[in-house]
Amino acid sequence: MTTMTSAVTLPPGPTAPRAVQGAYALTQPLRGMRRLKERYGNAFTVNVPIFGHAVVISDPAEIKQLFTSGPDLVDNLEVNLGRVLGPHSMFALSGGEHKRQRKLLVPPFHGRRLAAYEKIVEEETLRELENWPDGKPFATLPSMMRITLNAILRAVFGAEGAEFAELRELIPPFVTLGSRLAVAPISKKGRFNPWRRFERMRREYDAIVDRLIAKARPDGDDVLAMMLQTRYDDGSGLGRDEISDQLLTLLTAGHETTATTLAWAVERLRRHPAILRELTESEDLLDATILEVQRTRPVIDLTARQVKQDGFRLGRWTLPKGYAVLVSIALIHDDDAVFPHAATFDPHRFEGARPDLYQWIPFGGGTRRCLGAAFATMEMTVVLRTLLRDFDLVPTAERGERWHSRGVAYAPAKGGRAIVRRRSTGGDS
Repeated sequence: MTTMTSAVTLPPGPTAPRAVQGAYALTQPLRGMRRLKERYGNAFTVNVPIFGHAVVISDPAEIKQLFTSGPDLVDNLEVNLGRVLGPHSMFALSGGEHKRQRKLLVPPFHGRRLAAYEKIVEEETLRELENWPDGKPFATLPSMMRITLNAILRAVFGAEGAEFAELRELIPPFVTLGSRLAVAPISKKGRFNPWRRFERMRREYDAIVDRLIAKARPDGDDVLAMMLQTRYDDGSGLGRDEISDQLLTLLTAGHETTATTLAWAVERLRRHPAILRELTESEDLLDATILEVQRTRPVIDLTARQVKQDGFRLGRWTLPKGYAVLVSIALIHDDDAVFPHAATFDPHRFEGARPDLYQWIPFGGGTRRCLGAAFATMEMTVVLRTLLRDFDLVPTAERGERWHSRGVAYAPAKGGRAIVRRRSTGGDS
């Protein structure tokens, strides 16, 4: 099949000016996508700030073709998260350099290395759960944020002592501001703007990382130590700027999104008592439940590529060089033709079967699929298993929580509110 031709054919889409479309996208992000699909079909053209001219797709075959196309045809967006995470972040790299660094960073997140981090996650979960109120409503998202932040600081940074305490204070506001700046068309120019504050926090972060690098043990088993030990094919190692940007990427991508998914898991399970009861009685459904939470409540809605050659043929369309191709995760996850009865929360759909990674795509896909997907899945499994072992989640008949944009991620508007009751142990009277 040829993927190159000269004639341009684009799907239909709104014709309003870019500023108007941008305002609509900011104020009606998920609902707006669904309305556009209802009007134009599962592919449509938009013109919005940051992305510019873009085609939004949600057809499984077209998504698979996009994810399997080589970097000579489609690659990383020119405007990407590198402006927040740094030029050496995996989100900023393209082509051969992306492949080169990804090869170095994959080993710490798989196999025995990954299993070694489970104890850290369980320790941080137990420490946080000690403070959960019994029988009183509270938002779980802040707790999940603390668990995932502490776990990743220990497992990835090897942080302890002063550096651990400093990063715990710095990272939450740093990530919150960076997440908002990543999706806001705000120039870095000008004396008074939020980028100034962000850059001050980035300098503080870099100084802490420098101290951690100086203290790192050559035989350490955290990700930072492994980064310092790893070598490219020519024998050279990662530079300080590369390490700093990659650690920040792992921290931000693996902290907020994982915590938000866990808050959504609480929100979903409280509204599905039959599933909650099954999980309480047996862990067999836990993996499938995590998959279903990510399908029905993906915390990131878009993954994207940019066309690198004129006349790129994508399914029914022929796209010009420079166009962005945005994959709407929510639209394909909500498609009844892909997931029958898609609006129903049903973890049983994933029992005994792994999802198709061109259709179930909360971590993106292809060569740019989230590097920490296995780490995030491990974290969610350990946290939920520990929670359900030590607490009873009180079901609710309340309506589901609305989606709330935190910038890059979508969280439950009330923070995944819960009422829990601590399970008694054998020694209790």
